[in-house]
Amino acid sequence: MDPVRRPEEKKLALEEEEEEENLKAQQVSSSASNAGPHSQSRRQPASGGGGVGGGVANMPDEQPGLVMPALTDTDIPTTTRSEIWSWYTYYVGANGLALFNFGPTAFQNLLSQAAGGDEGLLRFAGADRDVNSIVLLANGISFALQAVLFLVIGAWADFGTGRRWVLVVWSLIAYAIGFAWLGVHDPRQWQVAAGLYIVGLIAYQLTLTYWTAAFPSLARNTRWIKESRAAYANAEITLREMDRRDEMERSRLSNVGFYVQSVGEIFILAVIVGIMYAVHVRRSTEDNNWGLSVLIAFATGVWLLLSLPWFLMEKTRPGMKVPPGLNIVTVGFWQLYEAASQMWQLKQSLIFLAGYFLLGDSLNTTVTVIATLQNQVIAYDTLKLTYLLIVGIAAQAVGIGLFWLIQKRMDLSAKTMFNAVMVSILLLDGWGMIGNWTNKFGFKNEWEIWLYQAFYGLAVCPWYSYSQIMISSVTPRGHEFLFFSVFNIIGKASSFIGPLISSRIIDATPGGTNNSAPFYFLFALSLLSAVGLWSFLDLEKSAREQEVFLAKEKARIEDDNSDVAATA
Repeated sequence: MDPVRRPEEKKLALEEEEEEENLKAQQVSSSASNAGPHSQSRRQPASGGGGVGGGVANMPDEQPGLVMPALTDTDIPTTTRSEIWSWYTYYVGANGLALFNFGPTAFQNLLSQAAGGDEGLLRFAGADRDVNSIVLLANGISFALQAVLFLVIGAWADFGTGRRWVLVVWSLIAYAIGFAWLGVHDPRQWQVAAGLYIVGLIAYQLTLTYWTAAFPSLARNTRWIKESRAAYANAEITLREMDRRDEMERSRLSNVGFYVQSVGEIFILAVIVGIMYAVHVRRSTEDNNWGLSVLIAFATGVWLLLSLPWFLMEKTRPGMKVPPGLNIVTVGFWQLYEAASQMWQLKQSLIFLAGYFLLGDSLNTTVTVIATLQNQVIAYDTLKLTYLLIVGIAAQAVGIGLFWLIQKRMDLSAKTMFNAVMVSILLLDGWGMIGNWTNKFGFKNEWEIWLYQAFYGLAVCPWYSYSQIMISSVTPRGHEFLFFSVFNIIGKASSFIGPLISSRIIDATPGGTNNSAPFYFLFALSLLSAVGLWSFLDLEKSAREQEVFLAKEKARIEDDNSDVAATA
């Protein structure tokens, strides 16, 4: 009897057993998988060894069951409650206020003052440029460097046992950048500010991505999931039920982490408002410059303190084995080649990659366009913008809490919740589109801005949690760092393309001043990507594709090991 089956799961499991019987004839022999109970012979537990029977050539039509990657060490520590909470607290500190919110504001503020206004010119990268051009170019430089680092580090970090140090090193770099802003608050230091801005964005994006990449492994090594794998190996639960539990545990960690971060950020913002008054940011330009540097340093200090528990409590979990003939340095390039040549096998992963790019492009651009309209309505009032941010974050906490509660109570899939977020994005673009037909609605009034912050937090912000859950759902076990790196690159690319197209759309309107015009394009793009993901993405099929992918990979590594042994 399954020792971890919950009462509400028994009925579902019984209904699945009949369907599961139809799959038995398609399962491979016991040597093809480490944990599948659904063949004529009893399989070994998930953590056991074994290659792929019959050779790699026979794998495409086989259903190998639950396959674990070829790990450096199969003795994987069990995730503890304190370890999970230390992972949550890191995210509370890594909220983006230091290097992603106040850092860019400080940089653009010093640029504007050094140039004598937003229309002034400064010499940057071999040419005279205005403030917006410099900011865009700095973003482009940062993104290009991020892309290279993500690919190299992401490919390497999936092997061996050193992956935890990636986050530690880049966190230390981020802390150094954050505290360095205390010495940069004079317009004459704008070149130094540009360097801090570029490196700060790189450090923040790398820390956030590789913090996120840890959660699938944390979820899959909790006691509940380990016991579930044992129950599956003993044929006490079905493969579909095993997949459901795995997804639900990943959903729990991602959603609770996002909720805890949102609540924590509200308290941090409340303290920041007090600091703004204490340093008299409205008294003079110099005081405002200094205040921004102080806020960056304060947020960095909070980040440092809240990250220490994770650095101390995280357990070392093994990556994949380094194939014969390679070392920890060259294996990253081998991994990139393997991913490029074998990715076609993961058709569902590619479908989500395309949809993630299009929908992420639409959402990022929608937020940018609304922010432009918001700043015009609010007239750049710093305190009012801060209060709006607090409302948004509070709504975000409520929203993610409600999404997770509904998913858990109604036993809904992550894709169902993701579909709900897609509908909310469509509603947001539809409301903005109204602004093309009337001046009464469409983000034209202050009350709409307050309503937007509440709606965005409640119904759209869960995107940032469920998109990560979806990425983990289409990522083969053991390849988390590379796949999260690739998806981050795609996400960053989308944040540039959409705004450029929207800018051209605005320029093409009569007088070049209709800031609501991009919503036509954004609504169509959101609708296209939402219908595509809703119709064609199948996470259950993706799970089976991943098992075949891992079984093939494991066979190649074990065949290489056999060849090396024979040669020796």
